[in-house]
Amino acid sequence: LGLLECCARCLIGAPFASLVATGLCFFGVALFCGCGHEALTGTEQLIETYFSKNYQDYEYLIDVIHAFQYFIYGTASFFFLYGALLLAEGFYTTGAVRQIFGDYKTTICGKGLSAMVTGGPKGRGARGPQRAHSLQRVCQCLGKWLGHPDKFVGITYVLTIIWLLVFACSAVPVYIYFNTWTTCQSIANPSKTSASIGTLCADARMYGVLPWNAFPGKVCGSNLLSICKTSEFQMTFHLFIAAFVGAAATLVSLLTFMIAATYNFAVLKLMGRGTKF
Repeated sequence: LGLLECCARCLIGAPFASLVATGLCFFGVALFCGCGHEALTGTEQLIETYFSKNYQDYEYLIDVIHAFQYFIYGTASFFFLYGALLLAEGFYTTGAVRQIFGDYKTTICGKGLSAMVTGGPKGRGARGPQRAHSLQRVCQCLGKWLGHPDKFVGITYVLTIIWLLVFACSAVPVYIYFNTWTTCQSIANPSKTSASIGTLCADARMYGVLPWNAFPGKVCGSNLLSICKTSEFQMTFHLFIAAFVGAAATLVSLLTFMIAATYNFAVLKLMGRGTKF
């Protein structure tokens, strides 16, 4: 076959849903981790500067923020590896599904990719049985996993449930900052509210950010308005919004992965191919 025809047949077997989901996953995780890390750092600075003068009041908060930042590092590494593995699984199973419907025929490109992933056929050399290289064993093990999309469906389902909790948690700081920003808008436009400007406050203690004995714990009136006008507050607010959008994009990518893997697994089962091909 010519190069163009070979590439065209390989593209026919490409898992476009997995490709889109992988791109969305990497984009969402990068946005969530990068913006979330900087937003947490900005929150720490705002608390230290405006809401508490005693280090003991926000010492526990700093420990929690640092723990979340380490969680972000681990999340980025995990999703990079798992997203690449899901993409490989998509290539592996989509080719088999499309062979069933006659839309795709294995070419030398596909055979070469399959041999590379599964570690190639086992055989005997001139000196008898040869031990498989460590990398080849890893490839064979990976090939066995890629041949079982049901395992990826279960893992991705559990991961989606966990990420739903992360998505919900990422909405909490957005809610807190939005309430603070709304209060500042009321202070900046006193004609639109019947309350006194001095009674309009942002209390970090009511959200559990600081203990109730923290001093001052809250900022009111014109002082709060001056905080909302700072670049630190506005940047942190927008970073939390971006992190929330990244969490949503990652959730959509996981759902797309799960749907695609479930479809491939169901087709292979119903057509009597099992999970090996």
